[in-house]
Order: sequence, then C-alpha cells, then structure tokens
Amino acid sequence: MTSAPIVLVPGFWLGAWAWDEVADALRADGHDVTALTLPGLESADADRSGISMSDHVDAICEAVTAAGAPAVLVVHSGAGAPGYGASDRIPEQIAAMVYVDSAPAKGALDPDVTGDEVPLPSREALAAEENLDGLSEQQLKTFQRRAVPEPAGAVREAAELTNDARLDVPSTVVCTGFTSEQVKGFAEKGYAWLGGLTELRDLTYVDLPTSHWPMWSRPRELAAIIGDVAKAQAPSAE
Repeated sequence: MTSAPIVLVPGFWLGAWAWDEVADALRADGHDVTALTLPGLESADADRSGISMSDHVDAICEAVTAAGAPAVLVVHSGAGAPGYGASDRIPEQIAAMVYVDSAPAKGALDPDVTGDEVPLPSREALAAEENLDGLSEQQLKTFQRRAVPEPAGAVREAAELTNDARLDVPSTVVCTGFTSEQVKGFAEKGYAWLGGLTELRDLTYVDLPTSHWPMWSRPRELAAIIGDVAKAQAPSAE
C-alpha cells in the first residue's frame, strides 16, 4: 500500500456527496477513499431528534476502523468537533488528521442552540458568516438544494476528551477562509472550536486561500494536500 486509507467527513448540512470531486481526484491518484454521511444528515426527512455528538463520534470511529489500516481522517468545518473526539477514542487507528478550514474543537460548538435541528442559513446570512470566494452560482444553488439541517444535539454537546494519546496524532490544518497566522491568533484567544490547536504536539499549517468549502472551490488543490498526507503516512512494508 503506497498511502494510508482516507476517510472524508463533511461539515454542517452536508453528506458524503460534498466530497465527490475531491474523492474522484484522490481515487484517480490511487488512494483508498471513504466519504461519510454523519447520522441525521442522510436526508431532509431523517429523524434528528435523538442524534448526539457521541453518535457522530461513533460513526467516524466505525468508518476509520473499517478502513482496515490506520487512516488519514479528513474533517471539514463543524466536523472538527467529532473528528477530534474520534482521535481521542481511537488514536491508534488514525494515522493523521487533516482539518479543512476546521480545528480540533474542545467544548460544544454552540451550547445554547435549541430544538432538534439547525437549518442552513439564508444566502445572505451564510455570506456574512463564511467566506464564499471562488464558489460559482451553480455550486451555491446546489448547496442550498441539497443541504440537510444539522442535528442540534451534535451542536450543543461536546465530544469527550480524556486520552492524551490524541495529542500525538500528526495533524494538518488547511486554512482557507482565514490565513494560518490569523487562525493561530484566534486559537490563542481561547475560542472553543479552536481549543485543541494549542495542545497538539505534531501540528502543520497549510494555506489554501479560497472559500470555506474548498472541496468545491479548489477541489484538485485540496485533494493534492490530502493525498500528500496519506502518502507520508503509508503503512510500513515490513
């Protein structure tokens, strides 16, 4: 095997489909790729009332374990929280982490959210919150059409973090909406969603200036970054 298997996890409101272009590019380069849809995000009709952060961590752990060898776990945006939780639970099964405009969150992403689900905001609200640079009108329309509300339980709950072995998992942060220097500055201010950046012991930053959804705005460049991490973590031939 010339590279570690890759597990791709999308952020809020998205299913495995969000990674299609990146997954295709990685597979064309010979990588073993699994794209994951987290519980409650299967469809607009899915029952999200009982979905918890632990359910999302469980699903990621299952996908990583099913890869058959220590995998590169790639998490986008809000998936940084359950992704970090997975690295705490099964660090020996994760060859490396890649945080795509994301970070190892410590604490709930929004402890005050109410109800059973968090719908995709309006286009205007989304533009006020996130970087849309490089996204086409068609991509934005597809996003709005295919978006599924995020389970609120997974947003207001924190992943359990008790295993210090997670701190030694090699981690790469791909900075798109903000530069790496900006992200480092935010982390020092103590934001919960960036909390793990100040404690990880093997951390690399990569700048890829583009939207908050680089899997659409710069898919080939993102695939190349992920592919390089997977090749660097190839299982030993011994």
